[in-house]
Amino acid sequence: MEYAYISTIGQDSHRFEDEIREDVKLTLGGVEILYKRNFSANSDGDVILHAVTNAISGFTTVNVLGYSADKLCLEDGIKDSRVFLDEALKYMGDAKIIHLSVSVECLEPKLKPYIPAIRTSLANLLDLDESSVGITATTGEGLNGMGRGEGVGVLAVLTVKKPV
Repeated sequence: MEYAYISTIGQDSHRFEDEIREDVKLTLGGVEILYKRNFSANSDGDVILHAVTNAISGFTTVNVLGYSADKLCLEDGIKDSRVFLDEALKYMGDAKIIHLSVSVECLEPKLKPYIPAIRTSLANLLDLDESSVGITATTGEGLNGMGRGEGVGVLAVLTVKKPV
């Protein structure tokens, strides 16, 4: 069988709430991370899963975030971004994600200790081998809001294999 290999990109960002609290649990890539501020978001604010969901939408041309995810979140009260990702995956048909690369930009929280768990989580959610999930993180050197600690931005690139 012949295949087409297609690359697609997704992006998302969320700013932090102003309120500083003890033991806030952010969710990034399906992994809870302790931090002092939560995301300002309708859902759990998982910017990694949102960027991946947007990359899938770039392949399927079915926009989930801002559309069916709004109904799930705002009307049905579903805040878990894994549900939005599952919704996007429904439109993949016989195509298969074969690689994911994620670039996270934030001054805080420091992600280095969490990257292995996020990688495992993403591999499980997308039915990929962990060797097919790459994650990098940068502080942004203070050049924008993410680099100044105002939020987190994510860029996700997927490679999809589709039968021709």
